[in-house]
Amino acid sequence: METFEEFVKRILTILFWFLLISPLIIFPVLFLIVPLLGIDVTLVNEILTATIDPFKAIKLADRYGVGPSSTFFKVAAFPGFTFAALIATLTILYERKLMAKAQLRVGPLYAGRFEGILQPIADLFKLLGKELVVPEKADKTFFWAAPILSLGLGAALLTVIPLSPTTYIARSEFSLLIPFAIIGFSPLVVLIAAWASSNKFAFIGGLRALHQLAAYEIPMLLSILGIVVLTGSFDLMEIVEAQKDMWFIFPQFLAAIIFYITILSELERVPFDLPEAETEIVSGWLTEYTGMHFGLLQLGVYVKFYVLALLFTLLFLGGWNGPAFLPPLAWLLIKLFFVITMIIFPRAVLPRLRIDQLIRIGWAWLIALSFINLFIAVIESSLGVI
Repeated sequence: METFEEFVKRILTILFWFLLISPLIIFPVLFLIVPLLGIDVTLVNEILTATIDPFKAIKLADRYGVGPSSTFFKVAAFPGFTFAALIATLTILYERKLMAKAQLRVGPLYAGRFEGILQPIADLFKLLGKELVVPEKADKTFFWAAPILSLGLGAALLTVIPLSPTTYIARSEFSLLIPFAIIGFSPLVVLIAAWASSNKFAFIGGLRALHQLAAYEIPMLLSILGIVVLTGSFDLMEIVEAQKDMWFIFPQFLAAIIFYITILSELERVPFDLPEAETEIVSGWLTEYTGMHFGLLQLGVYVKFYVLALLFTLLFLGGWNGPAFLPPLAWLLIKLFFVITMIIFPRAVLPRLRIDQLIRIGWAWLIALSFINLFIAVIESSLGVI
């Protein structure tokens, strides 16, 4: 049986020979046909040259409005969706390896010569090869729409979150509020996916998710109000700049704890994984999804994971602020890696809560603590802590 490494090697061999032989056929044909179509041969020559010269490719892309400085590139590549999807994919691999080490297992090993580093690619090929099974009694329109909506919400979250003083898609004076407004649609997407599946386990998981997300999004919003009180701004750029001398995790430690707990709940992570409790309701609202339907839903969830970890980094850990021997983006990624680890680790060591405990913590304890934190922030602001 062909191993994954042999499969990748075979694909790369085919690709190599295609790239080697195709120019010998395509280029002469192009230069014969182009004059007949009335197209400028110089433009064709520039395009062909750009395929082997990255600097010319960048200049050509900038000329037509799709270069690194264009809005299209920022949205599609960096710091937009492609970069977020890459971080999300690496997070999946890192989570599996970290879980394995914490539980004295090996984890992904065979796909790739170093610690199973190609496992995400193997998973992608596996999902692409699986049949897209739609339940007979499912609402097919909403069943197909849910994965796209999930991924779309994840992509929309990236629009106003900066990665450095110069790296962002768009800037808004309300950039702190916009991501939370988008996150507010998450329960709706989960409920659509659960209801459309026409499966009792999926529907139970969807109802659990609805109750859970409603209980924890309120304290999540309340926890960030303390930072707004201290800075007087809803602009993430200004909030990060206000942390040059002191990170907000120190004066707003209670808010950081509340925000961290609500992140775990929002992402349905242990101990708040009741909507996907495998031992109780199979896979919850994801039960009926297979193949790339499941892959798109998971990618949307992990892009949301990346965004929430990034927000924690920007709000409480000073964002890109750090000593000058590293660039701002490097400091942000180092802090982001730490936050991602802290979000993953409870899955390896904590048990699942009961539904009554989960609701009580959200509606009673966290909301009460959020108001206490807001009172503390008002006192700190009056004393000139920041």
